[in-house]
Amino acid sequence: MNPVAIEEAIRDCANRIAKGVTVCSNRYSEFLDADRAYDQAFARAYIEADGAAHERKYIAELATADERANRDLADAAYKYADRTAKALEAELRALQSVGASVRGMYQVAGRGES
Repeated sequence: MNPVAIEEAIRDCANRIAKGVTVCSNRYSEFLDADRAYDQAFARAYIEADGAAHERKYIAELATADERANRDLADAAYKYADRTAKALEAELRALQSVGASVRGMYQVAGRGES
């Protein structure tokens, strides 16, 4: 690798990180919306259910299975986006380290030769 290629890779990685901020924000917002929808649906189902409190809880759980699934999918999407963002940050650090090594190599190239 040469310094120009490393700098291009760093710039590309930094741009992907910047775009990832929006992706993470959107995924987290979707998770919060799905979580709120689940909580509200569960509360409605619990209030409308007949029976003892513990029975009402299970009735509400069954009645809100779709909302819970949507919430869980939104949570998984957010966590995936977050892990991807962290991986990009690690990639950026690695590229910066390689860049420093390559710059050091170029600085000493040709020195000490007879």
